[in-house]
Amino acid sequence: MRAIAGRTTLAAAILLLMPITVWLTGWQWLPGPSGWGLHVLYAITETVTQPWGIITHLLLCAVVLWRLRPDFREGVILVVILSAAVLAGQGAKSLIKAQVQEPRPFVLWLEKTQQIPVEQFYTLKRSERSALVKEQLAHQNDIPGFLRHHWQKETGFAFPSGHTMFAATWALLLVGLLWSRRNALGLALAVAWAISVMGSRLLLGMHWPLDLMVATVMSWLLATLACWSAQRLCRLWEKET
Repeated sequence: MRAIAGRTTLAAAILLLMPITVWLTGWQWLPGPSGWGLHVLYAITETVTQPWGIITHLLLCAVVLWRLRPDFREGVILVVILSAAVLAGQGAKSLIKAQVQEPRPFVLWLEKTQQIPVEQFYTLKRSERSALVKEQLAHQNDIPGFLRHHWQKETGFAFPSGHTMFAATWALLLVGLLWSRRNALGLALAVAWAISVMGSRLLLGMHWPLDLMVATVMSWLLATLACWSAQRLCRLWEKET
């Protein structure tokens, strides 16, 4: 357990560096010009947005199975544990969002520029929020169409970040499970992907730095427990056989 916790703690600390730095600098989000960079960030965030997030999850499960090469029973349990960690994070995120009810940055921007009161916005049903965003931004040519479409889909609350929960949990699971395989490049890419997802949530106007930090800490707890559970079960099976 101590070895796994050490690996995931190191990776979590790396993930936290970016949002902590942004928070300390006092950076505030505002819509910027649409360039190739914003398109890339949107593509990265879409790897976690449904339905693409399901495909990403299945692909990463396949990577773990390919690298660890468990027998059939171990493979089934591994996939269950990995999926449970991800789903638990998403469930906890939804419960916290409903209690904290923190507005997204772009919603506050809409209040200032389009005179849409935040309180009124969040009293509407999700379909009504989406329709309102579409209506108010229909002639806002400085906001790219893909971003307007994303805002129409993401009209919930901000704290904590579900996209960060997904990406950080998976990056930490990979570090915890595959560290001994010395797959340094693959693990570095996984951590870089998670950081990119986190950055995209800031620059697309979806989250505040604290949303990312809390989500990362929650992911660390879930991933560490999941990796320990997987390792423990594998050891039990070795004893049985």
